[in-house]
Amino acid sequence: MTLLSNPRTRRRRLGIATAAAGLLAALITAQPAVATPDPGDAPTTEKRVSESTRDEVREAVQSGEIPGQDEIVHSANIEHLTNIPKDVLPGTNSDLAFQGRYAFAGNYDGFRIFDISDPKEPKTVSQVLCPGSQNDISVSGDLLFLSTDSSRSDSSCNSTTQPASEKSSWEGMKVFDISDKRNPKYVAAVETACGSHTHTLVPERRNVYIYVSSYSPNAAYPDCQPPHDGISVIKVPRKAPEKAAVVSFPVLFPGEGPDGGGNPGGPTNPGVSKTTGCHDITVLPSKDLAAGACMGDGILFSIEDPENPKVIDRVQDNVNFAFWHSATFNQKADKVVFTDELGGGGAATCNAAVGPNRGADGIYDVVGKGDHRKLVFRSYYKIPRHQADTENCVAHNGSLIPVKGKDLMVQAWYQGGVSVWDFTDSSAPKEIAYFERGPISTERLASGGSWSAYYYNGHIYSNDMAKGFDVLKIDDRRTDPAKRVRLDELNVQTQPDYFD
Repeated sequence: MTLLSNPRTRRRRLGIATAAAGLLAALITAQPAVATPDPGDAPTTEKRVSESTRDEVREAVQSGEIPGQDEIVHSANIEHLTNIPKDVLPGTNSDLAFQGRYAFAGNYDGFRIFDISDPKEPKTVSQVLCPGSQNDISVSGDLLFLSTDSSRSDSSCNSTTQPASEKSSWEGMKVFDISDKRNPKYVAAVETACGSHTHTLVPERRNVYIYVSSYSPNAAYPDCQPPHDGISVIKVPRKAPEKAAVVSFPVLFPGEGPDGGGNPGGPTNPGVSKTTGCHDITVLPSKDLAAGACMGDGILFSIEDPENPKVIDRVQDNVNFAFWHSATFNQKADKVVFTDELGGGGAATCNAAVGPNRGADGIYDVVGKGDHRKLVFRSYYKIPRHQADTENCVAHNGSLIPVKGKDLMVQAWYQGGVSVWDFTDSSAPKEIAYFERGPISTERLASGGSWSAYYYNGHIYSNDMAKGFDVLKIDDRRTDPAKRVRLDELNVQTQPDYFD
């Protein structure tokens, strides 16, 4: 491990490539899985690169411009406490959620529960085999929710891949009872149009509402027909989760024609994704607000009536944003950070050829009041370290670091690692800490890196797609006040009021 006392800004031109990606759960403890994880959900993990690119990467490693293969580097104010490698779930690691002393880690083959009472030594409590990418995960009380956005033979955890063109195929939400963390029980399944790529909880005392984000309809898919210009809303009674059901499908992009009224994408807007649904939604229940990252559009909407959200404002960036991926409010709800997942998370976009404004964060101020609020663009933020062209790298999932009077965020960048940055001045964001590994491969483009990096009760937790579960500690006067903020539960897409 190499400790970098002074954060480096790597400006080397690394590459010239342009960026173009029955209810039964198998509980796994120390013994092998009962069922075999389904390889049908595994993403393509490696792509060939040119010999000149390979030579360039080797030269950059040898000169110290980038870390060596799998070498860990970080700023002086970050400490890497531990890494817990994958165990019996070999799939791609995905999102994270937290409750009390537990962390819940999604994986394309299921999910894993950690006891993080001692952040230096997390302990595996249970692992559940339930294949179905991406297995986006969240928790509320005794319930755990899991997204399935891959066409399956049925809703069980023993299902296999099956073409979406077959009417019997299933995609949607799964619900587990986690009152016993050592023995989660699968209790409900709800099929949703076009599946569930991600989801967002709007929890209430008696019910949990789930906003289901999905996209890419096709006339050949019986359960995913165009236009698909809204979100599915599921209502889950806490005392009877088996009664979970879709209660509405609010249309967020009304318009004429077969594709609705979202961004038309190319050729009208070359290089921009056509809006056929949302990728991710973040809600701020204390303010009855939500922000949606919806492929070619960013939206701000009211969730005062959670079954019928109402769009307040909508923006596009047809110059630098290819795919609106996720959103984060600041605590005052007068700013929103949107991410652009250029290349779908599988491309090398953190290089000089792509530049600082694409595959980046877009910072927007929220101005005005009530239903007259508007999203006003201020600046872009992208990590200042160029990565090798064998590393997938682009803006991805992150969370606020709760410090009064400051807007601080920790964020995953796949093989770009974990970045801590300050956007208090929305026109001049700056990085204040980082952690990363060197490339998985110097010979080919291999997928890996941090999928999600979140701050929870004094530590940063990162789910690395390939390397496992990382725990980081930041010691910096700018972030230290956050150590005093303690939460009982955290689903990052359901942002808490940290200071209530």
